[in-house]
Amino acid sequence: MDEIDRKICELVQADAKRSTAQLAEAVGLPLSTTADRLKRLQATGAVSGWHAALDPKALGVPLCAFVLVDMEFEGEAQAAQAIAARPEVLELHHISGAHSYLMKLRLADMASMQRFLAEAVKPLPAVTRTETIFALDTLKETAALPVAETADD
Repeated sequence: MDEIDRKICELVQADAKRSTAQLAEAVGLPLSTTADRLKRLQATGAVSGWHAALDPKALGVPLCAFVLVDMEFEGEAQAAQAIAARPEVLELHHISGAHSYLMKLRLADMASMQRFLAEAVKPLPAVTRTETIFALDTLKETAALPVAETADD
């Protein structure tokens, strides 16, 4: 991936609705060359999809919570799979340290949070403990990745 590919990635990440012609103009390449580069970025998986950014409040899920989950090894894979399948779970990370997993949730309210834990997480046999942290305010939330040079460049 060269500097032009990184620039194309930055541009489509910032605005996926940008046309190939607009991308070509922004990177200073012919339309066909830019289209070929974009196709290659998709083929290699560097660009893996086109997404819209949605407002959690407008969609009725303003509560942002992070849950640390402790699990026993027996049944852990099945429990993690069950948790990851839930639509409330935006992220699920297997982490190092004192806890097994960290999940990020978006829910409507505290009652929804309580139901989620009581019905979807705590009944799982591998789950031994949860610790919930609520976001009081969100100063930055993004799915945008830094597009930087790599050692392969």
